[in-house]
Amino acid sequence: MISKIVPDLQAAMAGIQDGSTVLIGGFGGAGQPHELIDGLIEQGARELTIVCNNAGSGDTGIAALLASGQVRKIICSFPRQADSYVFDGLYRAGKLELELVPQGTLAERIRAGGAGIGGFFTRTAVGTQLAEGKEVRHIDGQDYILEGPIKADVAVIRAHRADRWGNLVYRKTARNFCPVMATAAKLTIAQVSEIVELGELDPEAIVTPGVYVKRVVCIPAQAAKG
Repeated sequence: MISKIVPDLQAAMAGIQDGSTVLIGGFGGAGQPHELIDGLIEQGARELTIVCNNAGSGDTGIAALLASGQVRKIICSFPRQADSYVFDGLYRAGKLELELVPQGTLAERIRAGGAGIGGFFTRTAVGTQLAEGKEVRHIDGQDYILEGPIKADVAVIRAHRADRWGNLVYRKTARNFCPVMATAAKLTIAQVSEIVELGELDPEAIVTPGVYVKRVVCIPAQAAKG
């Protein structure tokens, strides 16, 4: 019997290696897998490269992961905000490398990684510092820059419901980056609020097919942080 359900966070995060690239779902707090992030901190893998929308806020979630000293590099779109003091301190001290990527480009680079696309040309960031060192091609009278795919060792994402095969449905905007991230990692771990019996999910509502998901852990909504 196929079952991708694991009993706890320790089992969900087992085997993540030092030096891994980790995709972290969420747009701000929406859809962020807070408990999986806590599990990664407890698991202890170091020298990580993390890929996410922002660099965390306050002292929880991604900010807590940064504060743990486990992250070497962050690839994101919005590193700074009013309460991003953990990122600010580490970056200014030279303890954290940053690769800044426009949000649409970030999503498409991850999608390309999952789809096996070797790269794509975009007008976003043409003529800015973000284009330095990248191939430029003139197409239909305009300059475009080449962006490469992002692939990862691990993706940690949050969904609303799952079955034992790992099929996932999301709750409204909490979907955000999670579906593309699930396709671009060797190991995708999903935190869900509810696990249902096989066949209960409407096939038309399934966004992430179980083929992309290796582990599912249930954190009931009343116990989850966000």
